[in-house]
Amino acid sequence: MKANGRTCLICNCEGTMPLDAAKISDNINAEVGKPYSHLCRSQLSAFEAALSGEQDLVVACQQEAPLFQEIAEENGLGDRVSFINIRETAGWSDQAEKATAKISALLGAVDDTAKPARLKSIEADGMCLVYGAGQQALEMAQYLARTLSVTLLLSDQDDLVLPQQSDIPIYRGDIETMSGSFGGFSLTVNNYAPLMPSARKNLEFVLARDGASTTCSLVLDISGKTPLVTGHTHRDGYKRVDPGDPAAILRAVIEMSDMVGEFEKPIYVDYNAETCAHGRSQKTGCTKCLDTCPAGAISDLGDTVSIDPGICGGCGSCHAVCPTGSITYQYPVQSDLIANTQSLITRYRSAGGKNPVLLLHDHSFGADMIAAMARYGRGLPAHVIPQAVHAVSSIGHVEIAALIASGWEQVHLLANPQLQDELDGTRAEIELAGSILSGLGLAATPRCQLICEADPDTVENAIWSSPDQPLGIDDIFNPIGSKRDIARLAFVRLQEQSATKPDTIDLPAASPYGRVNIDQSSCTLCMACTSACPANAIVDTPGEPKLRFVENACVQCGLCVSTCPESALVLEPRLNFTSASMQPVTLYEEEPFNCIVCDTPFATKSTIERITTQLAGKHTMFASEERSNLIKMCENCRVEAQANSSDDPFASGQRPRVRTTEDYIEAEKGNLTADDFLIDD
Repeated sequence: MKANGRTCLICNCEGTMPLDAAKISDNINAEVGKPYSHLCRSQLSAFEAALSGEQDLVVACQQEAPLFQEIAEENGLGDRVSFINIRETAGWSDQAEKATAKISALLGAVDDTAKPARLKSIEADGMCLVYGAGQQALEMAQYLARTLSVTLLLSDQDDLVLPQQSDIPIYRGDIETMSGSFGGFSLTVNNYAPLMPSARKNLEFVLARDGASTTCSLVLDISGKTPLVTGHTHRDGYKRVDPGDPAAILRAVIEMSDMVGEFEKPIYVDYNAETCAHGRSQKTGCTKCLDTCPAGAISDLGDTVSIDPGICGGCGSCHAVCPTGSITYQYPVQSDLIANTQSLITRYRSAGGKNPVLLLHDHSFGADMIAAMARYGRGLPAHVIPQAVHAVSSIGHVEIAALIASGWEQVHLLANPQLQDELDGTRAEIELAGSILSGLGLAATPRCQLICEADPDTVENAIWSSPDQPLGIDDIFNPIGSKRDIARLAFVRLQEQSATKPDTIDLPAASPYGRVNIDQSSCTLCMACTSACPANAIVDTPGEPKLRFVENACVQCGLCVSTCPESALVLEPRLNFTSASMQPVTLYEEEPFNCIVCDTPFATKSTIERITTQLAGKHTMFASEERSNLIKMCENCRVEAQANSSDDPFASGQRPRVRTTEDYIEAEKGNLTADDFLIDD
C-alpha cells in the first residue's frame, strides 16, 4: 500500500485479527495487497524488499519494531521506517470486525507532527549518593560504583558486613533536606559521621555533626523513609524505591548506571510573566499553578512565579489550570494536540466511522493497560480511538471542550493510579468542562471521565459501559490563537449544538470566566482596579470618569477585588456566549468636574463637591475663599495659583547678597545690620 509517499505493510499476525484490505484501500485511496500473516518471520523478505524501494515505510506492527528497525539500520535506512500499532489498539478486540475505520485512521497518524519543544542541556558528573540501610544499600552502591562515583550514606548500619576492600566512602546520617535536580542536587545531613577504618566487629562512626552539606548529580533512595522532595516520581535523577521491592531496586540501579555525561531534557512549559495573574503590588491573585504542581517546580516570586525546568517533570498541570494562558505546554503545544486529534477523527469519519470516542493515555502505563485488555479481555471498542500523550494531566477544560467541539462524542483520560494524589487539578478541570456542557444541556452522562485504575477489567468496563451520545458535530475548527481564543471558539461551537442556546450559564466558584459586579454607591472611580487587572479586563477611559469592563478578558483572579479600597467589587463566575462579552461595557461613570480656571476635566463632580463640603472654610489650609478654590482646580492650575498667591507655600526667603570687605568693616563699626545684606525683590 502506498499512502502519502510511503509504503505501508499490514499483517494479520498469523490470522489473529481480521483485516479488510479492500476497505482499507478505499479508505486511504491507495492500492492494498493481501495482508501478510507472518511478516516478522517467514515473510521477512517482503519487508526487506519494500525497504529497498525509494519510499519510506510504515509497518503496522509495534511488537516486532526492534527487529525491523535493526534490519533497516543495517542497511543505513533506520530513519525511513515508522511503526503503527493496530493489533492491541484495534485488531485484538471483540469488535475487530468493525474496526476497519479505526485502523485506517491509525495508519494515517504517521503523518501527524508537532512542533518540538526546546531542550535544556544537563551535565551530570556521575557523583551518586546511595541512601539506605545495611547490606542492601552497600550492595547497590557497589554495583553502581562500576560506572559512577558513589558515596554510601547509611540510614541504618544493622546487618552490614564490610568487604575486605572497598573504594566506596561510607558515612552514617539522616538527610534533612534536598533541593535541586538531576546534575545538581544539594543535601543537608544530620548526625553525619564517617566510618572508622579500624572498625572490626561493630561499625563505629566518629565526629558526628548536624547540618553537614553536600552535592551530587544522582540520588538513589532505598531508605524507605519519607520522600526527600515533593512529586518525587517526576524528579529526574532522584530514584526513590521501596526497599522491599528487589525488582524495582534493580530497575533503578540499571537505569542510573548510565546517567553520566551530557543530556538534553525537554523544556515542557513556557511562561509569560506579563500576563500572569498571580499578583500585583504584593497582593495575591491566582495561585492555581502553585497549588497543583506535584514536583514543586514552581516558586512564588511575589507578583510572578518562577518555573525550574530542571525540576519540571512535564505533567502539564500548571498549563491545564492556568486561567490566562501565561503557562503554555510545549510537549506538544495545545494547538498541535488538538489539530492531531482532529486529523485522527477526520480520517475516522472519512472511513465511515461513527460515534468516535477518544482515549487519551500516557505512553507507558496507558499502552500497557490497553495491551492487557487486548490480550486478556474484550479489547477496545471499535469506536474508541487511543491517542498517546506525555501526560494526561496536561489536559484541561479547554482541550476537553475543543475535542468535544471537534466531534468526539466522549473523551476518556486514562491515568496511572500511582499518580492518584497528583490529579486534583485534572479533576477540577473535568468538573469545569462538565459544568459548561451541563449548562448547555449536552451532558446527560459525562462526556469526559478520568479513569485511574490499576485493574484492566475495571478500566475495560468503564470504557465499554459508556453509552453512545451523538452530538452531530461532523466538522472541525481551526485551533488558532491563545488559550482563551481556542476556548471561545470551542464554547461557541458547543452552544450552537444546544437545544436552548443560553446566552449565559453559571459556573462554579474559582472558574476562570465571569464578570465583575460593582457597588456604585461605594465606588469612587479611583481606578486602582485598572492597574491591578493583569488581563486588561477592567480599563479606564482617559479624560472621562468612566470604568469599563470586557467580560471575555476577565479571568476571575480577584486582584481587582483585593485591590479596591472601597470593597466595591464582587466576582460572578459565569460563561457569556454572546458577542457583547467581547466589547467593553461601562461598569460605572460620573459627571466630570472641569477646572474653574482652564475648564479641563480632572475629577468627578461628586468627589469635588464632597471634598469641598468637608474642607472649605473648615480646614486651616482652606479657610479663605481663595484657598478653597484650589480644590476646584486641576493639578497645573493649582500649582500656578499657589505660586502667585501672597502666602505661596513654595516661596523661599530673601536671598542674602554677597558680603565685601567694606561690609565687614562697616559692620564692626556698627553701621550695618543683618537686614542690610538681603536683596530687595
